[in-house]
Amino acid sequence: MKAVRLIETGRPLEMQDIPVPEIHAEDVLVRVMAAGICHSDAHYRSGVSKVYPLPRTLGHEVSGVIEKVGSDVTHLKPGDRVCLHYLVTCGDCYYCQRGTEQFCTSGKMIGKHCDGGYAECIAVPARNAFILPSEIPFEQGAVMMCSSATSLHAIRVADVKPGESVAVFGAGGLGLSAVQIARAFGAMDVFAVDIDRTKLDRAAGFGAIPVDAGKNDAAAEIMKLTGGRGVDVSLELIGLPLTMRQAVLSLAIGGRAALVGLTEKGFEIFPYHEVINKEARILGVSDHMAWEIPLLIDLVKTGCLRLADIITGTVPLDAYAVNGVLDNLDRFGGVIRTVIKP
Repeated sequence: MKAVRLIETGRPLEMQDIPVPEIHAEDVLVRVMAAGICHSDAHYRSGVSKVYPLPRTLGHEVSGVIEKVGSDVTHLKPGDRVCLHYLVTCGDCYYCQRGTEQFCTSGKMIGKHCDGGYAECIAVPARNAFILPSEIPFEQGAVMMCSSATSLHAIRVADVKPGESVAVFGAGGLGLSAVQIARAFGAMDVFAVDIDRTKLDRAAGFGAIPVDAGKNDAAAEIMKLTGGRGVDVSLELIGLPLTMRQAVLSLAIGGRAALVGLTEKGFEIFPYHEVINKEARILGVSDHMAWEIPLLIDLVKTGCLRLADIITGTVPLDAYAVNGVLDNLDRFGGVIRTVIKP
């Protein structure tokens, strides 16, 4: 089968012919119908986040149709439409048992530690496959498995409550999902921060108050718009030291800054004035959890989370096309979410 793979860090992805994966008794083989291209994949290609061992088929936002099930699988069958949870975990360790399987001691991530969805087929444990309702297109089923799922988890980690205000730094795939999910959780004012006018306009279409960081200091503008109070929750989804600092500076007393974006660089904080003196909290957000996915599917199915406008393009399973999308993401270009359709 065809697969677009990372052969060497810092080099373009390449198309390879590889065997169709074998499945074990508890696995399913899925014909990939859609695979989202995530900014994390650009980080994997560049080496900001390490992928091992190489070569590796990238792609952790995956939906498709089951072609084959293992002998022990009883709740799924060939022909089922599914979306795939990207964390392959043991289910038995301390972290899995307490519901934080993203820290599983033997956990792997599809598209990073085991082969992902930039391919014609993928094999995963059956417990990673969730039925995708017919009302949800495959493209949407794919992108919601990372960008939307991570945004949902971030909002849960930040404990967004009805009536609170939220600032979302980055109006890309994660950000546009975060705006909608925050509103679904009862947030009152939701601010979307970006330098791209098109992304801000899309966020405004979902009810967000746009903050153009290309024209104003984002933290200062949020303080102005909130009458000097700040926001209860900020979500940093970009992975830049500047926006991480702004996410903290934009907080109200007792506010929570949830950091999601990936970066190898640090940012400066003055603990007394910027954190201690207002009992602010800085929270790390890592991935998401399988038990959150049914709620996410319901949010999409009921229209609380609309993903059609988040998908800005599709490309074939072609290395040149996929590398072009990743190049654009490296430049923080205007694309929100591009989906591979094999």
